[in-house]
Amino acid sequence: MIGPSERVLCAAEEIEEGAARGFPAPPGRFTGLFAVRKGGEVRVYVNSCPHIGLPLEPLPNRFLDTRKAHIVCAAHGARFRIEDGICISGPCIGQALEMVPCRVEEGMLVVPADAGE
Repeated sequence: MIGPSERVLCAAEEIEEGAARGFPAPPGRFTGLFAVRKGGEVRVYVNSCPHIGLPLEPLPNRFLDTRKAHIVCAAHGARFRIEDGICISGPCIGQALEMVPCRVEEGMLVVPADAGE
């Protein structure tokens, strides 16, 4: 059951293998989230580069490199592992994207309501 302290992002099946999708910040918040599926698993991150705090994507839902192997920051090209959000190249090497706990409930991708605060 989806509780009152949780937020539904979308139907889990809407995040296709090798793809990512962004979600705007809820009213009154600044930072949105994005979800990415790799190896059948969905991970959710705060859409903010640890280097300077800008959103990662240059265009809606464009979070991955052309090979769909890494998350990329459009501002300066930092590359992050999809599995854990650790930066492997760029000015924030060794830092990580903020991972958000998520689960699938009733076919929906669910995160804590306060995710991204």
